[in-house]
Amino acid sequence: MKRVISTDQAPQAIGPYSQAIEVNNMVFTSGVISIDPKTNTLVAGTIEEQTEQVLSNLKNLLEAAGTSMDNVVKTVVFIKNMDDFATVNEIYANYFTKDCPARSCVEVARLPKDVLIEVEAIAVK
Repeated sequence: MKRVISTDQAPQAIGPYSQAIEVNNMVFTSGVISIDPKTNTLVAGTIEEQTEQVLSNLKNLLEAAGTSMDNVVKTVVFIKNMDDFATVNEIYANYFTKDCPARSCVEVARLPKDVLIEVEAIAVK
């Protein structure tokens, strides 16, 4: 059975999609960007500021789904500039501290709201 995950602790969907979906004890998140859920405004600062906000949002979303960053098995990281790869890795390592998930990281031409980073994840419960 499919369950829609929704929380005010992560950015609301900005289109016809869900923040996350749970199926068979697995949670699939949509891409998370650097919107501050408290103010519903974009954190449009540096790659460091945006990455912190994105990963904080992802953590909150997973917790609302009844899981955690420790249970993430796969992430996909979309970044606007591959030159930011090392910086993103430094911050990412603070959120995934052991048994890191499998990951893809790709440079893209443009992201929603012209952010610098977007992350999606798959986690188990």
